Amino acid sequence: MKKLSLIVAATLAVTTSAVLAATSPATATFQVLITVAKACSVVAGAGSNINFNTVDSSATNLSGTSNISVTCSKTTPYNIGLLPSNNSTTGAGVMSPATGSDTVAYQLRSAAGTSGAVWGSTATSVAVGNGVAGTGTGAAQTIPVYATVASANVTPGAYSDTVTVQVNY
Repeated sequence: MKKLSLIVAATLAVTTSAVLAATSPATATFQVLITVAKACSVVAGAGSNINFNTVDSSATNLSGTSNISVTCSKTTPYNIGLLPSNNSTTGAGVMSPATGSDTVAYQLRSAAGTSGAVWGSTATSVAVGNGVAGTGTGAAQTIPVYATVASANVTPGAYSDTVTVQVNY
C-alpha cells in the first residue's frame, strides 16, 4: 500500500507541476475593423446666388461671382459640373422672367471675366471635362463660380434661372 501511495503522490506532483507550468495569463487576439467609404457633399443655395443686381437695359459685358462649398473625404478626387435649367452642357444658360418671352443669356465660368474658362456639366467621376477638379481635404472647400452676361437689352423686369451643381467623385 505504501508503494501505491508513493505512485499516487508522484503522479499528483507531476500533474500539479504541469498545471503550474502553464502560462498565466492566457492570451488571444482579435481585430477591430472599419471600411471608410469616400464621400462628398456640396452646399449652394441662396447664399451662392450670383446676383447681377439692377442694371440699365443698355448694360453690356456684365460679370458676377459667388461661391459654392464642397466637402470631400481626405484625398478623394472630385470633378464639379454646373448645369443651367436649359440643360446646356456648356454652361450657357438663360434667365427668364416670371411672365414674357425675353431671356437674358449668361455663361458660367471657372475664372473671372469674359475670357475665363467656360464651366459646364461634362465632368464625371473620372474626367474633369469642362468642369472644375479638386481633391478633398475632409474640410469644406470654397469654390468660386463666375457668370457673364453679354447684354441686358431686354424688356425691363426680373429674370432668373436655376443651376444644378453636381460633384462627381
